[in-house]
Amino acid sequence: MEIIHLSYPINKAAELGLNAGVSIAIGHFDGVHRGHQNVISEAVKQARIHGLQSAVMTFHPHPREVLGRGKHYYQCLTPLERKTELFRMLGVDIVFVMDFDQSLSAVPPDRFVNDILRGLGVSHASVGFDFTFGHRGAGTAELLAELGAPDIDVHIVEPLLVKQGFKVSSTYTREALENGDIATATDLLGRPYEVTGTVVHGDGRGRTIGFPTANLQLHHAYVAPRLGVYAVKVWMDGASYNGVLNHGMKPTFNKGEIVPVMEAHVFQFDKDIYGKSITVQFMAFIRPEQKFGSIDELIGQIRSDSKVAEEILATS
Repeated sequence: MEIIHLSYPINKAAELGLNAGVSIAIGHFDGVHRGHQNVISEAVKQARIHGLQSAVMTFHPHPREVLGRGKHYYQCLTPLERKTELFRMLGVDIVFVMDFDQSLSAVPPDRFVNDILRGLGVSHASVGFDFTFGHRGAGTAELLAELGAPDIDVHIVEPLLVKQGFKVSSTYTREALENGDIATATDLLGRPYEVTGTVVHGDGRGRTIGFPTANLQLHHAYVAPRLGVYAVKVWMDGASYNGVLNHGMKPTFNKGEIVPVMEAHVFQFDKDIYGKSITVQFMAFIRPEQKFGSIDELIGQIRSDSKVAEEILATS
C-alpha cells in the first residue's frame, strides 16, 4: 500500500505516478468503524470490478483542529498511523492524506471535484450518506454525485444500523466509551478499542503493594474512556498479555487537582519494560474508580478486580 501526502492545490495524477484510474473512498474515517468499513469496502469492490486502483482519501489534521479557533481540543479514536494500517487490512492500494488547512477549507464543492478528484483520475467515489465537503461543508453526497457526472460514478453508502435502530457512527462510539460501555464500542468498531503509549516511571506504589503497573504516556490525544477499572489485553513486541487497567485519578494516594492516568497491571509478567511502546485493548469495564479507606482495602479490591479480569479474558 502506498501513502501519498497531498496539499491543495494538488499535483496531477500523472505527476504522482498514478497510471490507472482510481476508485476512492472519501472521509475523515476516525475510528474506521463498521460503517466506515462498508464505505471503504465499496470503493475496493468497484476497483476490482473495473480494474482501478483502490484508494482512501482522509484528512489530517482533523478540520476541527484547524477551524475551531482554539476552542476545540480534538481527541481521536484512531490516530493517522493506525488508520492507515486498518485501510491496508481492508485491501486499499493507496491512501491519500490531504493536508487540511485554511486553503483547503476555502475550496468550494465544484473545485473540490474538478481540481482534486478529477486531478487524481478518480472514476468512482464511495462516500457515506452524511458525507459533506467543500467550503463550510456546503457539499453533500448528493451534490457530489451531481458534480461528478458523467465521468465520476458516486456510490452513496447507507447507514449501518445496530441495536434499537442506532446508526454506527464515530459519535456513538465516543459516547459508548465515555459511558464505559465497552461491549457497544467493540461492536461499533468491529474490534476492541485501543490506545498506544510509552511505559514511563510512576510513583512506584504499585510494586510496593505487590501489583506493579505499567504507567502509560499516550502517544496521541485519544478519546478517554470512563474513569474506572478495565479488563485489558496488552500488546508488546508482537505478543499479547492479559491484565487489568485503572484509568483514573488514583484517589487513594493523591490530593489536589490532578489529571487522569492509565496504569496497567500485566498478569504473570515481571520484565523491565520502561521506555517500551505498548498497545492496550479495552476488553470489558469492571467497575468505576473509587477511593479506599486503607491500603489493605485497596489491595483486596485489586485482587478481586484481577480475578474478574482473568475470568473475562479467559473467554475472549
